[in-house]
Amino acid sequence: MNLLVLGATGGIGIEILIRSLERGHAPTAFVRAPERLKPFADRISIATGDPLDAISMARVMPGHDVVLSALGPRVPIAETDAHLLRDFARALTNAMRQSGLRRAIVVSTAFLFRDALIPPAYLFGRLFFPGVVADATEMEATLRTSGLDIVIVRPPQLTDKPHTGKFRVRQDHLPAFGFSIPRADVADFMIQTAEHGLFRNAVVGVTS
Repeated sequence: MNLLVLGATGGIGIEILIRSLERGHAPTAFVRAPERLKPFADRISIATGDPLDAISMARVMPGHDVVLSALGPRVPIAETDAHLLRDFARALTNAMRQSGLRRAIVVSTAFLFRDALIPPAYLFGRLFFPGVVADATEMEATLRTSGLDIVIVRPPQLTDKPHTGKFRVRQDHLPAFGFSIPRADVADFMIQTAEHGLFRNAVVGVTS
């Protein structure tokens, strides 16, 4: 598959590149700073641009089967990134409409699972990361009302533990005792979802 990867220089993004190459796919990284991807330069396509600019994104979308987005604010979150996810969702959906690309798989956060009790994801997010909850909520609202085929992936705490290939998945809910998951396994789940066309227009919780 031809995969357009957003947020490719972040933790999940790098893992998407690694896993997609291992599985024989052709990833294109759309990034602001291509120099960060020098280790991949001879194995992937790299397009330079701003993921908040719908026009530049739309130009690179033709020829791709699906967008895989791991874009998110870096911690600690700068004041200028307070609405990063909201603005990104607007740009992404506009770019997809312009280009005709219909399918995207986008990382969000398990903080938005209001019914999660063990762990109490929503309560924890509202108490300690209210800005992330607010921004991700706006992002998801834009994605879910876009009329496009967008899968929203909500992982809990992300870790740098090695890839296991084992994860639990539940549509519209965070699996019980879903406390954490390696970034590599989130990437693996996203690629498998793209390969098999799973979870059309869905919100999915994924955890170890």
